Amino acid sequence: MKIGILQTGMAPVELADSHGEYPEMFEQFLAGRGFDFQNFNILKHQFPKSIDDADGWLITGSRHGVYEDHDWIAPLEEFVRKVYAADIPLVGVCFGHQIIAQALGGKVEKYTDGWSVGHAEYEMEDCENPILLNAWHQDQVVELPENARVIGASAFCKYAMLAYGDKVLTVQPHPEFSDHFVEGLIKYRAVGVVPDDLLQVATSRMGTPKQAEMIADLFTDIFKQAKA
Repeated sequence: MKIGILQTGMAPVELADSHGEYPEMFEQFLAGRGFDFQNFNILKHQFPKSIDDADGWLITGSRHGVYEDHDWIAPLEEFVRKVYAADIPLVGVCFGHQIIAQALGGKVEKYTDGWSVGHAEYEMEDCENPILLNAWHQDQVVELPENARVIGASAFCKYAMLAYGDKVLTVQPHPEFSDHFVEGLIKYRAVGVVPDDLLQVATSRMGTPKQAEMIADLFTDIFKQAKA
C-alpha cells in the first residue's frame, strides 16, 4: 500500500543527519505496517500529478504558518479538498492538521496563550486516561470546519485531534518526534523564540513514556480504509 508524504517543512540542518527529514521520521514511525512511501517536497513545488498517485496521503509539520503568503499554500489546500472529496485516506500532523482544517473551512491562528513544547497530555475519545505525546506549536485551529469531529483535546489546545468521517484524521501534536529530537529543537530552534521557562519545563519532562504507538495505530486504521 502506497502512502504519499507531502513534505511542508524541513528539519533543522543540525538534526537532519542524525534524525532524517520529516518524511523519513514518518516512514520510521509507521514502519512494519505494510506501507510503501513516496515523498513529495511541497516546498519545492513537487506536487503529485494526481490525487490517485497514492492510496493515502500524509501532510507533515512545518515551521511555516498556514495563513502565511507562500505560493504553495493555495495549491496544497486545493489538493486537500480534492482528496477529501474523493474519499481518499488523509492524515495531517501539526501544520498538516492545520492546513487540512483551513482548506475545509476552519480557521487557524497564532495562539495568544503562547507555545506548547515537549510533553503534553491529551484527553482522547475512548481512552480512560490521558495520553502523553510530544508537541511543538504556537499556531492552532481555533474554528472547526463543518464536518470536523473533535476526538482529542487538552486544556491548551481544545481542537488537538480531529476526525472527518472515517478517512481523515489529523493531530496537532507530533507523535513522530522522539524526546531526543525535541531536545535538538530546543537547542537549535527555540532559544530566543520560546520562553525560557517553557523550555526548562519541557527539558525536565524528557524521558517520560509517550503513547505515540497509539497514534500510529490510528493512522494505520485510516490508511487501510483505502482497501475497505
